[in-house]
Amino acid sequence: MIKTIADSSQYPFKWIDITDPDEEELKQVREKYALHESSISDWLQPDHLPKYETVGQYVFIIFRMHCQTVGAEADTVGELTDKLAIFMTKDSVITMHKQPWNEAEPILKDQVDQHDCDNTVHLVNEIIKSCIATYEAPSLKLTKDIEYYEENMFLKNRKASLLKGLYYLRRRVEVTRRILMLSHDIVEKMDMPDHSNTYTRDTRDLYVKLHNIYDTLFENMNHLVMVYFSISSQRTNEIVRVLTVFSVFFMPLTFIVGIYGMNFDFMPELRLKWGYPGVMILMGVITFGIYVWFKRRGWL
Repeated sequence: MIKTIADSSQYPFKWIDITDPDEEELKQVREKYALHESSISDWLQPDHLPKYETVGQYVFIIFRMHCQTVGAEADTVGELTDKLAIFMTKDSVITMHKQPWNEAEPILKDQVDQHDCDNTVHLVNEIIKSCIATYEAPSLKLTKDIEYYEENMFLKNRKASLLKGLYYLRRRVEVTRRILMLSHDIVEKMDMPDHSNTYTRDTRDLYVKLHNIYDTLFENMNHLVMVYFSISSQRTNEIVRVLTVFSVFFMPLTFIVGIYGMNFDFMPELRLKWGYPGVMILMGVITFGIYVWFKRRGWL
């Protein structure tokens, strides 16, 4: 679907928004605005990463914005982000996307009209700023998710589902952080000295802020995974320690029982009246001695 958002009769530029075009619409737009086939090919790739390049008379930008809703196990570029292609010339801007994008009208009304955008660079800056802002709410949710896993790791029982959740959470942070890193060049180009202003610097500031947030989340996530395995290892060591302590208690007792279980005819202790209670008392004394020794060493 092809829709004209801003007409050149009212604005210093023309803005056309295209949603999920079919082959005929793509052909029409490509021929009318002289779009290179390689640009269209890049846009058609579902998982294409962010890029900024000059192609002939226009600038071609692919920017990825965060999806509004993602699944609990979403961990790929395609599952976490939607792609927005921007074709920018001196007098026109074409935005193209597969999924519905409802920000075009609000950008025109709340940003372009209010900020007095007098060229296409300023318009594209507002579009990119809007796309970057989509990463803000997910960063807050990721922070809450990390806090949830921290609470469960340190205060509650650890389960297999916890490790699975940690894996997908780490993947989500990693993929989102990588997308933001690859978007750096686009933000830099928008804030070039020849067309830099307050609004392009605001876009840069927003980008830097979110980039730092996701860097911190990534570091926290790695730390959390390491802590999880450390705690799991510590718990295993505790179990092994307890089993070792029990084995030390029973080793001398098993030794004594093994000797008197051989049943040789010429074992003098077998005929003693107080042999059985004597051995039981000896085993008790050994057990108590081991317990006292462990207690003094701080092993119990």
